[in-house]
Amino acid sequence: MTKSTEVPEVTSRRASAARTRRALLDAAAELLDRGGPDAVTLRQVGARAGVSRAAPYRHFADKEGLLTAIAVESWDAMADDLEADAALDAAPSERLQRALMALVELGRERPHLYQLMFVIPKHDPGAGARAASRALDQFLSLVAAVVGEADARRYGALLFSAAHGIAELEISGHLTQEKWQTTPEDLLAALVGIVDGQRPPARRVP
Repeated sequence: MTKSTEVPEVTSRRASAARTRRALLDAAAELLDRGGPDAVTLRQVGARAGVSRAAPYRHFADKEGLLTAIAVESWDAMADDLEADAALDAAPSERLQRALMALVELGRERPHLYQLMFVIPKHDPGAGARAASRALDQFLSLVAAVVGEADARRYGALLFSAAHGIAELEISGHLTQEKWQTTPEDLLAALVGIVDGQRPPARRVP
């Protein structure tokens, strides 16, 4: 085999491996959406992706590694969406409210995926925080455009935790319009309005 033929073959193998990994992740995400983490097994994922039984184990050490990879991709996608929100031709408060609502809508449309994103992997406890870092930085830039850099982290924490709580309550069925006479959209609009228009003076953190 000559060097001229080695390079294309190596490239082809890498491309094939990348396609297999992509197929496995897509299959796992579909199973997750249908039945939650319990529905995701490496055997079922391989079967759904149309690959050999051994193929999933060449890409992921175990089920937790596969689920962690799905969560990491989801955080990356959220970061991309937040970056796009920052470029919208809209008032800063509108961009912020859109970003918060996207979090709630993810929980509404893909609850198992949403909850997976906040699971701490046992084999790598820091994986979630690392994956979320870029998304949270993008989110903080949206908050800073409304409240200023000095207050961005304080109000960012307030808004993000509130949106997360709203999403989880809606997933669990405890936040219904019949019970509370309000909607997640109304709650987020109220929160952003309060932060945007009725902020107390900035306080110094010791």
